[in-house]
Order: sequence, then structure tokens, then C-alpha cells
Amino acid sequence: MRVCIFNNYQEMSRIAAAIVGKCIQTKKGAVLGLATGSTPIGMYQELVRMHRSGELDFSQVITFNLDEYVGLSPLHPQSYHSFMQCHFFQHVNPPSNVHIPRGDAANLALECANYEAAMNQVGGIDIQILGIGSNGHIGFNEPGADAEGTTNVVKLSDCTIKSNARFFSSPNQVPGYAVSMGIKTILDKSKTILLLANGVDKAAAVRHMLTGEVTPAVPASLLRLHSDVTVLLDQAAAQELTERTFVSTESRSPIKFSFLKGKKDGKSTDVGRYRYYTFGNN
Repeated sequence: MRVCIFNNYQEMSRIAAAIVGKCIQTKKGAVLGLATGSTPIGMYQELVRMHRSGELDFSQVITFNLDEYVGLSPLHPQSYHSFMQCHFFQHVNPPSNVHIPRGDAANLALECANYEAAMNQVGGIDIQILGIGSNGHIGFNEPGADAEGTTNVVKLSDCTIKSNARFFSSPNQVPGYAVSMGIKTILDKSKTILLLANGVDKAAAVRHMLTGEVTPAVPASLLRLHSDVTVLLDQAAAQELTERTFVSTESRSPIKFSFLKGKKDGKSTDVGRYRYYTFGNN
């Protein structure tokens, strides 16, 4: 697991977009796993800028979103269909194949099975974007979620409902259930995972993800079982971490630490100042 800590949200978002952009540029028909919420908005804005400057063409890209609220139609203003249109899709040339779960499907079990089948048909996801909830959830996989779960209908925790209430007129309007990729889906179908976190309200969850037990009680901690994960943080989300955080849970020996000033692995970069860590065995 690689962890980069940036001075601010804007730098974090710019590098996230650069990573996604490189995937699109190097693989025709790249398959992206996309996330919603406030955290990836800056990344989407930068991807739009890259498209408008002629750097990126999305016409051959295939996308799969992590989740959708149960009961909301794609036209509902707070649906994730609407979110993706507002913040991304309507600003770029449309991807060739967009997949977002239908939370209003008549048969949700069939919708979940078909979603899994569609991911299998394209050979999985090249790069999966994730956020992290303040309770450590990824997608809508809440604490205690089945680590072997695939795309399914999940009950949202009170913490998640309270957090997402800011997007609705009142907490009572937040749906209590969602269709979400399961933890097994995320781990098994994603070739690369890119997790973004910003803000002080994510700091404790980030610390638990990196330093605590690998357990479904903190779903994000299970990402440490994946072979290719990069975590991008702003200073606020990283404020509970120290150099001692980055100790291998397997050997308990310190992992090499570098404070980089405009260079990474001896090569110039335009990131500016950031801290780069490796964690665990990858």
C-alpha cells in the first residue's frame, strides 16, 4: 500500500486525476470504477479540465459506479445517476458504456447479479476510485459487512445517514438502503485501487484503516489485503498519522520513509511538497 499526503485538497485531486488519466491514455477501453460524494469532485473537475485541453478522450472508456440509493430513480436530484451527470459525464465526451446500479429496479437481486456479470464481461476494473466514510465504510459497505459479499442491497448505518443528510432536505429523506458493490467485488475485480480522503472528519477512519486490525468492523482496513492500493490524503485527513504509523503489520519492522520536496524516486515532479510512504508488503 502506498500513501501520499498532500498539502491540500486541490493537490490531492490533481494527482488523483493524473493517475486516472494515465490509465485512460495507456489502455484503450479502460474500465473505471467511480465513486460519488464530495471527496472525488475535485478529481472529476480536473479530469474535465484535462478533457477540454485535449489530453483525455473518454469515448472508449467503460465505467462502473460503486453504488446507488434504493428507491431513487435515475432522475432524482440526489441519485448517483444525477450526481455523475452533474459533476462529470455531461462535461466530457460520453464514455462508451456507463454502468450505475438501478436503485429503483423491480428485482434488486437480479439487478445485483446482472451488475456483477457486467463487470465480469469486461474483465474487471482497471482502476477503482474509493472514498472512505467517517466510520470506515467503503462503497456502502458498513462496519461489520460481509468480507465475502458481492454486489448486494445493504442497510445504511445511522452514521452514514446522518453524514449524507446534508445532501437532502432532512435526514428523514435519506434512503435507508442502497445497492453497493460488495467488499469481495472491490477486492477481487479491481486491478488497482485509488482511495481518496480529505478533511479532519476522515482522520480517525484513515488511522484505523492503516494501523488497526484488518477486520470487517473497519471495512477500509480490508484494502490492506489487496496487492495494489494507493491512498491519497490531504493534511487534515492525515493528521492522526505519524511516521510510526507506517510499520509493517507482518514483520513489525519500520518501513522506509521519505519526505519529498518536489522529487519522487529522484525524478522531478510538479506536485510540490508531499510525504510518500510505503506500507506493508506492497
